[in-house]
Amino acid sequence: MKLSSSKMKSFDYSTYLSPFTWRYGGEKMKKIWSEVYKRKLWRKIWVELATAQHKEGLVGKKELDDIVKNKDKIDIEKSHEIEKIIKHDLMAEIKTYASSAKIGGGKIHLGATSYDIEDNTDTIRYKESLNLIEKSLKELLSEFGRKIKEYKNLPCMAYTHLQPAEPTTLGYRFAIYAQDILLDLNFLKFVLKNLKGKGIKGAVGTSASYVRLSGEKKAEDLEKEIMENLGIDSVDISTQIAPRKIEYFIASFLSGVAQTLSKFAFDLRIMQSPGFSEWQEQFSEKQVGSSSMPFKKNPWKSEQICSLARVINNLANIAKDNSANMLLERTLDDSANRRIYLPEMFLAVDEVLQSSIKIVDGLIINKKQIEKNLNAYGPFAATEAILMEAVKKGANRQQMHEILRKLSMKACDEIQIKQTNPLTHLIMYDKRITQFIKTEELEKLFNPKAHIGLAPKKCRKMVKDIQQILQ
Repeated sequence: MKLSSSKMKSFDYSTYLSPFTWRYGGEKMKKIWSEVYKRKLWRKIWVELATAQHKEGLVGKKELDDIVKNKDKIDIEKSHEIEKIIKHDLMAEIKTYASSAKIGGGKIHLGATSYDIEDNTDTIRYKESLNLIEKSLKELLSEFGRKIKEYKNLPCMAYTHLQPAEPTTLGYRFAIYAQDILLDLNFLKFVLKNLKGKGIKGAVGTSASYVRLSGEKKAEDLEKEIMENLGIDSVDISTQIAPRKIEYFIASFLSGVAQTLSKFAFDLRIMQSPGFSEWQEQFSEKQVGSSSMPFKKNPWKSEQICSLARVINNLANIAKDNSANMLLERTLDDSANRRIYLPEMFLAVDEVLQSSIKIVDGLIINKKQIEKNLNAYGPFAATEAILMEAVKKGANRQQMHEILRKLSMKACDEIQIKQTNPLTHLIMYDKRITQFIKTEELEKLFNPKAHIGLAPKKCRKMVKDIQQILQ
């Protein structure tokens, strides 16, 4: 597409630029939300409208050819100059288009209202953006699938309230994030099913202008033909605009993805912290973690994901307000904020998805530290099993609980001093316990793999579910 480069404004770093202009979001997503692409889609819809109206005899052959011939002559600077005067961006684009298409320009936008053009354009952009996000989600799901398969049997400590709980497997923990992604993809199906544009319905959605031009049947046929050519569906009932509830669905989905990735990134930050030290983001050779502390290896990408997710989740509230506060057939309460929050939500989600894919692919797993933490805290998990087994063999449940509680508290105190857990030794040599449970039985109960339950089996099922989704 050729632009009037001599008139095109060139932005530089001497004025405010959104971080999404240059820092966050991929090029494909940025292109979808570019001003050029938006106006290209506006003109595509005008061409489709003129083409359909040509078949009805409302636009002549020479007029249509002229409209088609000049569709790529976008001059944003000229359009902005006109907008300064008339205070209407879409009408300014029509005038710019018509100034090039001197033969057919007078028929551009015949019967239409602004949001016959703008809402359908946005629906096309939503569809393309959601397709990009779906692709990235599946790529991330694939990365998690590999990790689940690799670590399905590797025991590690699970933590509740950020305190050691019972063993799980590393693969099972990764399966938690994968399951969230599957839920996100399932919600995406609902969003895409209900993703519909306004259609071609005129000023307040009744199609009155098109009926006036062509009659009822042809007005309906015109809308059907145009929407099929645009590759999107239309709602049956609209006002001047498409229902803003559809954008609420979109924003809710994007927020859901942000929640999924924020949880993963936050967990990684915990796992990388001293005391855990089980996972780590890749840290390149020349990467700088701190301007003042040369030794720092911060999980900066994970922190960035959490930061952007916070933005995404708060921007989603705007969609809710727009849906609730659109008065009668149309007010402009949503117009300005939609120019900001929709592209920024898509670009931010695109950014955190790409970051997450890279993190999971290059995630460093410290098996020695996982084993160390398991050895330090894993023995506590055996206390419940020991309690049950002892009671089955004749012990008093309350008395045995108190014995195990006191031994556990003593072990906790020693861990703080010696960094090792003496609980296994304390229990194995306590006659109050061994009178009910033999030493060899106790050894089996202290094996961490005895306390991971169905984790490996659930991991194998999750891998199959992922493979099915990715086929």
